[in-house]
Amino acid sequence: MTSTTLWRPTGPAELELVRATGMRRWPPRRPDQPIFYPVLNEDYAVKIARDWNVPHSGVGYVTRFQVRTAFLDRYEVRQVGGQTILEYWIPAEELEQFNDNLVGEIEVVHEFR
Repeated sequence: MTSTTLWRPTGPAELELVRATGMRRWPPRRPDQPIFYPVLNEDYAVKIARDWNVPHSGVGYVTRFQVRTAFLDRYEVRQVGGQTILEYWIPAEELEQFNDNLVGEIEVVHEFR
């Protein structure tokens, strides 16, 4: 089984929901969040956590996790800015399937205040 490493910048509220799952699942999206956006590189995740999450909520985290590559193959990689600004767009209604394809735990790899 091959897996792909992804990152997600997150704030304290979302991280608490992840911790409540034993660091094994992402929480369901709110009605105003139709898409779950994991990113493909750490530098991009750091930029969002540091430059957006910190001013917005006082702290920003970068998480790292593995997803089965065969599952991700059904999604297109989206370039949403510069050459390294890459994301997957997972529809909210497919997040449970995404969670079922996580390999191991979600790890916090950076914290910014």
